[in-house]
Amino acid sequence: MHLGRTTLSKFLIQQLPGASDLGALLVDVAAAVKAISAMTAKGALGGYLGEQGAKNAQGEAQQKLDVLAHEVMIRSCEWGGLLAGMASEELEEPYALPAEYVRGRYLLVFDPLDGSSNIDVNVSVGTIFSVLRHDQDAAPCATDYLQPGQRQVAAGYAIYGPATMLVISVGKGTHGFTLDREIGNFILTHPDLQIPADSSEFAINSSNARFWEPPVHRYVTECQAGKSGIRSRDFNMRWIASLVAEVHRILMRGGVFMYPKDTRDRSKPGRLRLLYEANPVSMLVEQAGGRASTGSQRLLELNPEALHQRVPLILGSRHEVERIERYHAEFLSGADRPFISPLFNERSLFRPEALT
Repeated sequence: MHLGRTTLSKFLIQQLPGASDLGALLVDVAAAVKAISAMTAKGALGGYLGEQGAKNAQGEAQQKLDVLAHEVMIRSCEWGGLLAGMASEELEEPYALPAEYVRGRYLLVFDPLDGSSNIDVNVSVGTIFSVLRHDQDAAPCATDYLQPGQRQVAAGYAIYGPATMLVISVGKGTHGFTLDREIGNFILTHPDLQIPADSSEFAINSSNARFWEPPVHRYVTECQAGKSGIRSRDFNMRWIASLVAEVHRILMRGGVFMYPKDTRDRSKPGRLRLLYEANPVSMLVEQAGGRASTGSQRLLELNPEALHQRVPLILGSRHEVERIERYHAEFLSGADRPFISPLFNERSLFRPEALT
């Protein structure tokens, strides 16, 4: 009945002939994803909805499923002898493996339940993860996790929607697997995903518009002008408030996602966490032919400075991201003055110099 279909395990054996440990680790991650998927599918029937009553390492209110998903990932991956350590959005410091477990050569960093604010309204949420190398014999410390995204050996996310999908990359393209609940296996359904270079769809939280930098205002204003503006075509705007759902839509049909730097809190240059949110999704997007940026540089080249460091993130269809990067460069050089909105002119309280 299911003969001839490529399972995740078979796919990883083919993709990683000389790195069976990495393949085995990704199978452990997939096992955790299946368990989290079952919990999210039960929702209120399982008693999983609502807040836990505590806050995570970033001071954010934890949902019950945040904590449960974190525990599932830890328990699924800690014992196999494949990992040297783990780091999670829910923990201030890295998780040290119990002494009785054999230590491996990889580090796993993850957001156990991205978009958890959507749980109670039954909107898609997900799990994001990144795998890094750890080639030292000593147990890892926090600084060992501070590797630029271009050093990831694997990355992926699970999305818990009408179907549960696992999207991964081991540096050889981006591939999507759908969970077949009848047999309990992830089946390759979306091989070699490719993001169109051009798009007429963008995603941004417009409630933050008053805090955006002028280059972002310029880009969004042009999109909103549609056929009557310089882009000469209409754009659609989307916003789900779930990074996994936003990236998944872009991988499926193109578009650009923006969570840019803003002036709301100058101590936080961005809102998304670099190591376990921005880096893994950026790897997936680049492996699918897209582009990921902070607005001023390629995101995967950023050198992390802290475990929970936040960064701005702009990713998706390559030509759209390149246009936004060009607008940032023109803003910094002063070449964009004819394009700046009157709200940001030289006489305004909101002139560009005041925002840098």
